[in-house]
Amino acid sequence: MGKTLKKLLPLLISIGCLSQLAVHAQDLARRLVLKDGSYQLVTKWEVQGDRVRYYSAERDDWEELPNDLVDWDATNRYEKDRANTPAPEAVALDKELAAERQAEEANSPQVAPGLRLPFDSSVMLFDVFNNQPQLNELDQQGGALDQAEKPSAIRSSIDPLASRKQSIEIEGLHARVQSHVTLPVIYVNLNQDVDVNLPKAARGPELPWDRFHIVRTQEKKNKRVVGVVKVSALGKVSQEQSLVATTSEQVGSGWVKVTPSSPLPAGEYAVVEIGAKDQINAYVWDFGVNPSAPANVGALLPEGANAEAKPNSK
Repeated sequence: MGKTLKKLLPLLISIGCLSQLAVHAQDLARRLVLKDGSYQLVTKWEVQGDRVRYYSAERDDWEELPNDLVDWDATNRYEKDRANTPAPEAVALDKELAAERQAEEANSPQVAPGLRLPFDSSVMLFDVFNNQPQLNELDQQGGALDQAEKPSAIRSSIDPLASRKQSIEIEGLHARVQSHVTLPVIYVNLNQDVDVNLPKAARGPELPWDRFHIVRTQEKKNKRVVGVVKVSALGKVSQEQSLVATTSEQVGSGWVKVTPSSPLPAGEYAVVEIGAKDQINAYVWDFGVNPSAPANVGALLPEGANAEAKPNSK
């Protein structure tokens, strides 16, 4: 770079900055509309008798013209329209906020007025308590395998190929979350199954979205049995469970809504995931149905809702 250009460079940069400021000032300038249809770009003006004194946004200087040359009606209309037209920056910000709001609504569908599914939850039960809709997050339980029928030495000697039974069990007789309605709705967040930070190729095969079902559990001592696994002497595995008839539909972005086809009798249930070869995952989400149960602790209520609601109507 030559010495002359080096000396001129700061001046050129300054001129460029001043030019950008001038263009920006003209973009923000007001219009003094004249009766012949033309206008002056100005930053301000003042009426002095039969003259109008204004500061030109183009020439950066004070100028004036006769008052009777100005079309004040047109000037005032332009000022009003200009005030009602948002700045480009504001328009861009509104579009960005609208896009974020749309994405949030897709990830957090509304299930009742003022009540949305939390995007960071896994399985939610929609309930109504004291005439107030609410959402309750279900606990995931690791169903333990317990051998239901232990072979004796005598049986083994008689029938060495006898099959074995094991049951998938949950500790305790009652789930923490109890539904106060007999037709609860379950929402499963499929987004929690996927690590969005991984490339799509590394996430593994996509699983069917309607693989979630409801099972009626059976009481056994101080446990709840979700299902029974049978293993034959040849290694063939089969399962038995009391599936409840349900319907499934996709809602929002990555949510599945599971609804019983008919009201559920009072009792204990679990949301299960049925995978390949109709095998259920040993990890389940438990809940109960008991219209007389006390309020669920930690329930998510509609925005602005008061926890003290009217009693349930009979």
